[in-house]
Amino acid sequence: MLRLFLINIALLVFTVRGFSQDGDTVRVDSVIRHSCIPTGIRIGTDLISIGKTQFQDDFKGWEVNADADFGRYYLALDYGSWARTFASDSGNYANDGTYWRAGVDVNFLLKDIDRNLFFVGMRYGRANFSEDLNVIAFNRVTGTHEILPPYSQSGVTARWFELTTGLRVKIWKVIWMGYTARLKFGLKHANTANIIPADVPGYGQTHKDSYWGFNYQIFIRIPVRKQPPVVFEKKK
Repeated sequence: MLRLFLINIALLVFTVRGFSQDGDTVRVDSVIRHSCIPTGIRIGTDLISIGKTQFQDDFKGWEVNADADFGRYYLALDYGSWARTFASDSGNYANDGTYWRAGVDVNFLLKDIDRNLFFVGMRYGRANFSEDLNVIAFNRVTGTHEILPPYSQSGVTARWFELTTGLRVKIWKVIWMGYTARLKFGLKHANTANIIPADVPGYGQTHKDSYWGFNYQIFIRIPVRKQPPVVFEKKK
């Protein structure tokens, strides 16, 4: 995952360098720059979450993704559901909740008339969930394992930040596909008097200071208004 992130950053450097050395400069119509109405909205879902729900017994969830273009800047929103279980010799852990992310992506494919994206961005994420912990303890007196009363808590909240990078490519008419790589960090949680969360919906396991995420997504683009032409002008 780190290699993928570095490759995208390298592509970004070469792309920006190529634009600076090119004799052409891009003049985007002022309607695009200043309008508060996007030319289109993409709505899609994460295929990895769907696959994990179908083929893994310890995860159930889904995620909806959306973005809207404002020139080279894209407002991005995500909303998802997440339920995960862990089993070990010392007990069982389970959580169930929802999460959302909001942020902005910056597109560096300025000359692409199809509005394909190669982007870098940021997200703010927040989750609300409940969790349960069943502890199995060894009784040295009887020599047996005992299941202790379960620990439960609800209304747990968490927040974090993300650095993102990825691609969005037009496949056919209104169908788009792409991926998003996420470096998640700065996790904080609240309302955790009974249990320290082992896993946070939308974030992942909590034993690391930072966490990598990856989404492979499919979108449908809904036109909102007619897209003004992009005009290229020669540098004087």
